[in-house]
Amino acid sequence: MAFKTHAWISLWFALTIPVIFWDAGYCFFRPRSMVGGDLHWIWKPYALYQEVDYVYGLKALQNGDGFTNAQSALNIVENFMNIAYLYLAHVSGSPGAPLLGFASAVMTLSKTVLYWLQEYYCGGCAVGHNDLKTLIVYWIIPNGLWLLVPSFIIWQLAKDITGALRVADRAAQKTASGKKQ
Repeated sequence: MAFKTHAWISLWFALTIPVIFWDAGYCFFRPRSMVGGDLHWIWKPYALYQEVDYVYGLKALQNGDGFTNAQSALNIVENFMNIAYLYLAHVSGSPGAPLLGFASAVMTLSKTVLYWLQEYYCGGCAVGHNDLKTLIVYWIIPNGLWLLVPSFIIWQLAKDITGALRVADRAAQKTASGKKQ
């Protein structure tokens, strides 16, 4: 049974690959990527974001907070999984593509939930200083996308994978019952 690809899943992965590399680049190149750094021109929008989310800001860097780069390292792993999914799904036609896409989406969702929980359990230590509008527009909505879309991807690919497993199970049972006769 050939697996089904979903355009919206492939589109999400394809659109987020450059965003994730860009974000990780900002994190790994701090302080050069920050305001005043020689590479800041590549990451100009972070001039605002480093003030919205202190995880991305100067204080976290100066304090040696490793969370920013640790999550960025995992983002790179996730990104290579996304690239591999697109290759397996659209180039080689591998039946393993849905499993890899599922694993990548679980990784994305888990990291994002961790990011939100970190913020909750530290009492808003990185974004609690923002007014409500700034928090909603620059933190909740963009980060909320990384909760919602991967959740839908997980749901869709889990349906696809379990459907394929059901077909395989029926075929195995049919083969086993044929051997008994």
